[in-house]
Amino acid sequence: MCQFCRKTLNTTLYANSLIGVGVASSLYHTSRGEIRKYMRWADYTMIATTTLCLTRALRDEHPRLLMAASTLLLPFQPLMVTALHTGMMEVSFAKRASTEPELKTAHNLHRMSSLLGGALFIADDVFPQTPYIHAAWHLAAALGVCTCNKLLE
Repeated sequence: MCQFCRKTLNTTLYANSLIGVGVASSLYHTSRGEIRKYMRWADYTMIATTTLCLTRALRDEHPRLLMAASTLLLPFQPLMVTALHTGMMEVSFAKRASTEPELKTAHNLHRMSSLLGGALFIADDVFPQTPYIHAAWHLAAALGVCTCNKLLE
């Protein structure tokens, strides 16, 4: 992780949460049997935690009630928290890209990776036996992380 991601407490939490996603994902991908479903939940919850941390790192002005409600919902509705905070981040990205032309390309890539990633995420649940859908989702997610980090520079 680049050092610029650790400028403040909120950006440090975001950077560390990305490491947490890697750990949770590794545990999910290496698990077998009954524990696998719990590792998938942990993976989803860690992804949601990262979107929450990113929202906080981008803007410290979000209502405390929204952030508290999102935190409380993490263990029960990680996909909803992910969708909400991804949407909030997209709005922040669009606002910045409209005033900072150097962010336009990164924003366009990020928007496409978010849409593609969302579609692949759903497709992976609907068609779990289809090869390469999950791998393609990982690629879209990686592109999304790389491009949204432009907002933290």
